[in-house]
Parts: sequence; C-alpha cells; structure tokens
Amino acid sequence: MSAAQIIRVPILPFRMLNAHLLVGATGCVLVDAGVTDATPRVGEALARAGRGWSDLKAIVVTHAHVDHAGSAAELRERSGALVVAHEAEVEHLNGRAPMTFCPTGWFGRLFVRTPLVHERYAPVAPDIVLSGNETLDLAPYGVAGRVRHTPGHTQGSLSVVLESREALVGDLVASGLMLGGLARLGHAIRPPFELDPRAVGVELTRLVDEGIQTFHLGHGGPLGADEVRRHARVLAGSLAGVPHLQRMPQLR
Repeated sequence: MSAAQIIRVPILPFRMLNAHLLVGATGCVLVDAGVTDATPRVGEALARAGRGWSDLKAIVVTHAHVDHAGSAAELRERSGALVVAHEAEVEHLNGRAPMTFCPTGWFGRLFVRTPLVHERYAPVAPDIVLSGNETLDLAPYGVAGRVRHTPGHTQGSLSVVLESREALVGDLVASGLMLGGLARLGHAIRPPFELDPRAVGVELTRLVDEGIQTFHLGHGGPLGADEVRRHARVLAGSLAGVPHLQRMPQLR
C-alpha cells in the first residue's frame, strides 16, 4: 500500500489548531475533529484532495478535549465514517463525565478559565474503542498505518503512526508561541494541559527510537525527530527535582 498523503486541515488561523486528513488510494482517515462547526473545513480539505464525504472511512479522535472532538458526531453523521477512540476517553466523549485539566504554565492557567475549554459538544459514542495498549490497523480504511495508545496528555490519548515514518500525535507535544502562533513553529513546547509529563516523555522517546522522523501536531508543527527528542529530554530533566511527579504512576 502506498504512503498516505497528509493534508493539514486548519481549524483556527496560524496553526493554532490543526486536524489532519490522511488520503490513501482507497479511502481517507481524519485525525481529530476540531472544535464544533469544523465540518465545513473538513469538507474543503476533502475537495482539495479530489475526494468526497463517502471517501472518509474513519475519524480518529486523539483525545476528548473540545478542540479535538467537537465535531466528531456531526462529521460521522455527514460521512458515515467510524469514530475511533480509546476506552479511557469514552465517558468524556459521550458526555457522562467532564474532562480534567492540568495546566502546564501561565497560559494553561489562563486558558482553563475561558469558556472554550469547557464548551459542551454533541456527545459521540465511538464505533471502535481501543482497550489498553490495543492497536488498530488503518489499512482497511485506506491508509498504511496504525492507531496506538500514547498516554500522557490525557489518559486515553491516541497517536497515528504511518509507514512513511510520520506520526500524528494530537497534543502529545505542541510548538510555537502559546498555541501555534506566528513564530517558533519548529520549537517544541508543552501544550497548555498535560496529565502526566513523565508518560509524555516516555511516549515521545519511544516514537523517535522506533524511527519516526516527522511529528504532526494539533497545535503548531510539524516537528522533526531531533527536536522532539530534545523536548522529551527537557521533560525528563524538569521533573528530576520534583518528587511528587517522580512518584506519579505510569498511565500505561
């Protein structure tokens, strides 16, 4: 199977929020569903690729924050695509439990006070639920790659790893000023919220060690492997002197 084309879907300006459309020979996969009302932007991306709604076969929701899951229900209704998520995110996606937010700095502490972070979106029950470290082969949906569990940003965070040595990692890492922004898109930073920084470092290091060369992000990016490895080392170093984070249990 040939490598999928990756089309960045700009949900907000300046790469502040990205979804990604994977275009394969026999189908398309959307990685993340953006905020509410993002459906027209996905439709435009499909049109740019010469595809239509019937070509969208799966929607991978990397985690249940509104900026990544907000339009999942509407997109499924519009396309008939199957929604993929991890079991740890299901109660948030279906509206039964609110998300928790662990700010990583001053921007996160301000951002968590804004209405957008807590916006309710149409609940969605995933069609395919990954349990534990279960993976999903995307070949039946037209894309040469796999969905895998990469916890740390949230307990059920997912990433898509492609045979082209590229990965779409949602909010496992971000880049730029604050979120995307106008500058330093090639500089890795922590996203505004992060449940377990140690787990994030482990997952990013594992992906680099496995040969991933390019990381596509929900906010900013893309980033190369060397910069991602540098960021993972910064995470490890910044936690070395914080006893309560050193004792934090792994999410895996």
